[in-house]
Amino acid sequence: MNLESKVLDKINIWLNGEYDEETKQTLRALIENNKTEELTDAFYKDLEFGTGGLRGIMGIGSNRVNKYTIGAATQGLSNYLKSQFPNQQIKVAIAHDNRNNAEFFAKVTADLFSANGIQVYFFDGLRPTPELSFALRELDCQSGIMLTASHNPKEYSGYKVYWNDGGQVVSPHDKGIITEVNKIDDISKIKFEGNPELIEMIGSEMDDRFIDQVLATSINPEIVKLEKDLKIVYSPIHGTGFRLVPRALKALGFENVTLVEEQCNISGDFPTVVYPNPEEKEALTMALNLAKKIDADLVMATDPDCDRVGIAIKNNEGDHILLNGNQTGTLLFNYLIDQWKVKGKLTGNEYIVKTIVTTNLIDKIAYENNVQCYNVLTGFKYIGEIMTNLEGKSTFIAGAEESYGYLIGDHVRDKDAVVACNTIAEMAAYYKHQGKSLYQTLHDIYTQYGLYLEDLLSLTKSGKKGADEIDELMRSYRSNPPQELGGNRIVCVKDYLASTETSLESGEVKAIDLPKSNVMQFLTKEGFVITARPSGTEPKIKYYISVHTALDKASDFVEKEAELHELINRMRTSLVN
Repeated sequence: MNLESKVLDKINIWLNGEYDEETKQTLRALIENNKTEELTDAFYKDLEFGTGGLRGIMGIGSNRVNKYTIGAATQGLSNYLKSQFPNQQIKVAIAHDNRNNAEFFAKVTADLFSANGIQVYFFDGLRPTPELSFALRELDCQSGIMLTASHNPKEYSGYKVYWNDGGQVVSPHDKGIITEVNKIDDISKIKFEGNPELIEMIGSEMDDRFIDQVLATSINPEIVKLEKDLKIVYSPIHGTGFRLVPRALKALGFENVTLVEEQCNISGDFPTVVYPNPEEKEALTMALNLAKKIDADLVMATDPDCDRVGIAIKNNEGDHILLNGNQTGTLLFNYLIDQWKVKGKLTGNEYIVKTIVTTNLIDKIAYENNVQCYNVLTGFKYIGEIMTNLEGKSTFIAGAEESYGYLIGDHVRDKDAVVACNTIAEMAAYYKHQGKSLYQTLHDIYTQYGLYLEDLLSLTKSGKKGADEIDELMRSYRSNPPQELGGNRIVCVKDYLASTETSLESGEVKAIDLPKSNVMQFLTKEGFVITARPSGTEPKIKYYISVHTALDKASDFVEKEAELHELINRMRTSLVN
């Protein structure tokens, strides 16, 4: 077989080490059948922590999610926790979603922590990711683990690591954990034999506390009572949202919530969808069909671990249309800031947080209302980090990322689709009570602040070969950045890996005060933004395109939107050619 030496070395370790016989038999079969590419992809590197933690395809190999890679991660994390919290009884919380093998991986993780003398709080069944973040803070834990692959296809699993503030790990802890994980170079160093005395099950009482905090974020509960019959269609897309979202909506006062029954079947096979991602129209097809049948006011669907939500609203013709993450985020931020102002809660010391690839319309809304808007790198962990740094100093209103993740309130340090669903429904009820739809409200925002349009271009490049192609693309952008895109001249280049912002007109170079990240941004003279970013969790390079124009009156929307779409199409053509 034509395998690289480092790949062959790792394969031999697995064949000759203390791995279970089933794993070895599977590996031998791959070798006998000359599965060179599959073996290379499985062993050419070790799984690394990206923006979402440890995530990958399930199977054998150092680059796959399995008992041993989960074990090495947990052992390394255990060792790191002991170094950071010496002479303490360390506590961790563990939860899992509906992924295939998620419960098994969660039990392996719990056993490993307990084998290392760490107290484990283990949820008695599947739970949404935000509840794990919440429980960690409630139980005063030093760390937490969520076994999930979020919205990835069914072949994937994942392992999200949280720190004692309830947020996903950031620097320097992410690098410290990786260092310790890399020291686990032999499975004999992994303590698989658990200590049941150190594992405590937690259940419904934590659900109650979490729901109470979600309800506490409501701004206009009295309006919900007046609009309690708002027609809502909800789908958990076979995931954990089924456990808490309907309950939270009912507790807030909504009495007309219709569930997509076929997608309330909790399954890691996601039988009714190709891709369990609320960003994909196909995943919401059943919900949209049901909404049309009952003439629903609002459609909401959450991803498997219930930290992201996609929505559909009715346009002026009564048809249900999907909103993208930027549009939903814009509506939420506008509603929250406006209502905080109405309620007299804005003192000048409030802030919101968004990522650098999330619409700048949100920045404009915040600026016009004297609310500080922080921009962070992609990954909600950076939003959580800002919240932790400002705790007790400034008041957090909300956080958002364009990939359908939102947080309202500071009860957790991660995106939370449970509280997002409640707030979106309340927002719809509020504007309905004002005689307006969310669609009309969005157009009002555009006429006040400008029409912003965003687009995402994802190019999938699988395996080692694909990873090499993505690396070469990013190198070329740094050595020879484009001078124009879609006919629009580039005037500024931001390199987040070099932490530099360079003016192509004056040559002036400024420092970027954010952690280093493999991201490039190109700004045009008109203020349009194009961002190139390799995904931290998928074999893709993503291009985020943001353009805008003035909208003097709502009746001009169709014409102006068409002009922006044409501009985006020209930019897309430039990027792929």
